[in-house]
Amino acid sequence: MRSTSQFVEESCEPVSVAFPALLSWDYTHADDRLVRLYDKAKRSQWNASTDIDWSQDVDPTHLDASIVEPLRSTPGSPFAHLDDAALGELAWEQQAWTLSQFLHGEQGALLATAKIVDSVPDNDAKLYAATQVMDEARHVEVYERYLDEKLGRTYPINRYLDALIHDLLADARWDMTYLGMQIMIESLALAAFGFIYQTTTEPLLKDITGHVMADEARHVAFGIASLESLYAQMPEAERRDREQFVCEAAELMRDRFLMREVFERMGLPVAECEAFMREHPLQVQFRAMLFSKVVPNVKRIGLLTPYVRTQFERLGILGFESLPASA
Repeated sequence: MRSTSQFVEESCEPVSVAFPALLSWDYTHADDRLVRLYDKAKRSQWNASTDIDWSQDVDPTHLDASIVEPLRSTPGSPFAHLDDAALGELAWEQQAWTLSQFLHGEQGALLATAKIVDSVPDNDAKLYAATQVMDEARHVEVYERYLDEKLGRTYPINRYLDALIHDLLADARWDMTYLGMQIMIESLALAAFGFIYQTTTEPLLKDITGHVMADEARHVAFGIASLESLYAQMPEAERRDREQFVCEAAELMRDRFLMREVFERMGLPVAECEAFMREHPLQVQFRAMLFSKVVPNVKRIGLLTPYVRTQFERLGILGFESLPASA
């Protein structure tokens, strides 16, 4: 039988964390928004086993390849030599890679929200965060099951996402966990889920995505409600630290969708494919679109400062500032 240390070494990735767990003896309700979110979350729980029709068949060899077709048809493309069968394989791998990153991100959210339950000082926030822990567990369940039973293949976590999750789990400050997960990762995920929901022709994935999106909208609203007035009162040096984190997180998330691992698995020229994906107009537009909810939410919590504006403009995502924030 394997020892506990052997199991951790083989199957887990340890993250060193150190933060104070806070017991709150103040049970008064300071923010009605959190009370309403908690009540809505209790009423909106769903069962991944019974509320999703898992009997639906998914043939991964017949996934819609139209999304990856522009990669082949662009002049000078490193994918130009792919025939229809290989293009279908690319679509299959791309789907498995994308959903694998969702799976890993949801596990990161599971740990981050459990950390919020421990570390946030407000009792209403602890109660709501407890419902999000259940949400994230359910999301891990549905993506793991879909990948295992329907697609039959998975990918390890992308290095950019891995780095960001490590940073926000290891940071002892409770607001940084909110900022990294609720505002940055969850806002971007909500935009990505919306894109999939609008474009997928696969009924089971559409159903799963619709359920997950409803939860994610609450999670982002939780982050906004908890941070909206915090940074206006924070000393400048501490706020600047949050600004830098937001910019670093945005750059990591922008680069996480290059699909390097897919190219490696398919035996394609990795450096050439990555460079092509980084500059392809549709891919640039897609990556920018993912920030359509991040930028307005960063503005709403008071962190779209001149410094952050400059960095967001450099990343090509500032154009979403005028869109309404998710709430």
